[in-house]
Parts: sequence; structure tokens; C-alpha cells
Amino acid sequence: MRIIHPPKPGDYPEYAVMYMKLLPTDGLILKYLQNNFYRVKELIYSLPETTLLRRYAPGKWSIKEVLVHIIDDERIFAYRALRFARNEKQNLIGFDQDSYAKYSGGDARDLDNIFEEYEAVRRSTIALFNGLPEEAFDRMGHGTGTANDATVRALAYHIAGHEMHHYNLIRAKYLTM
Repeated sequence: MRIIHPPKPGDYPEYAVMYMKLLPTDGLILKYLQNNFYRVKELIYSLPETTLLRRYAPGKWSIKEVLVHIIDDERIFAYRALRFARNEKQNLIGFDQDSYAKYSGGDARDLDNIFEEYEAVRRSTIALFNGLPEEAFDRMGHGTGTANDATVRALAYHIAGHEMHHYNLIRAKYLTM
């Protein structure tokens, strides 16, 4: 897999620093994405079903809903990366993650089904970034307002950091109850 050097400040929105700081800087982000899929899967399959449906506080998502959220976010940010890589000039609208989680039906889904989708999306994401021309990684795309501008490179790191953010939250908030 190719090396994709980390983004620099200014390549991503300010909020995304919380994801960037969770990642290695060796440029092996695609390998990291591949390995972390298995890391997440191993943790989740070690948990009983009752834990997968647990919410650490009222109004918070269950672990199954978190997994579907990770998939949705990855699919959306990979799509943004594709558009930005192809030099799309139209601004992209955001998405309401809480509404997506509410209507995901995550709690009713079989864990094997969730991970089948998760793996398919992850393979697609890795293939997308692995096949982009080198010059595409520094193309800046625009979301709703300049607070959501990002380079293609930053979106690869966003996807990986977002996953690790939720992995860490699962370990810290759901497994300590």
C-alpha cells in the first residue's frame, strides 16, 4: 500500500485535530485503516450482546449504533474525498449524525451483518485512496462554510482518526460501567 503523508494544520477543520492527534505520522494510514478494522472487530466480538446494546448515558448511542455511525461517516468522508480528488468545485452539505444514528436500525441488526458492511466500506475506502493520483491528495474541497474545508489527504486521516476516537470511547465509557 502507498504512503500518504499526514496532513498539515490548515488541511482540515479545527475540530478534526481531535482525530489527527490519534494517528501515527509514518504515512502508512492505509495499513493502519486495514489493521484497525480487525482491532475493532476483535474487541466488539469479545463483548456480550447485552453490552452491544448498552448506552453509557441517556440519549447516547449503543455500541451497535456507534459501529453503524463509523460506517456512515466513513462512507460520507470517502465520497467527499472522491469529489475533492476529482476537483469538484461545488460545496458539499453536511449530514446530521444523530438523525443518521436514529434511523440506522443499528440495534436490530445482526453483528455479522454490521461487520459485513463495515468490511466492504473499509475495503472500498482503502482502494479509493490507494488508487488516487499523487497530486489529488493536496486538493482542497469545500464543505458547508470554510469551517469544513479539507484536503483529500486530511480526509483519509479523518476516517482513521474518527474510528479510533470511537474505539477509545467504547473502551472508556461502555466497558467501564
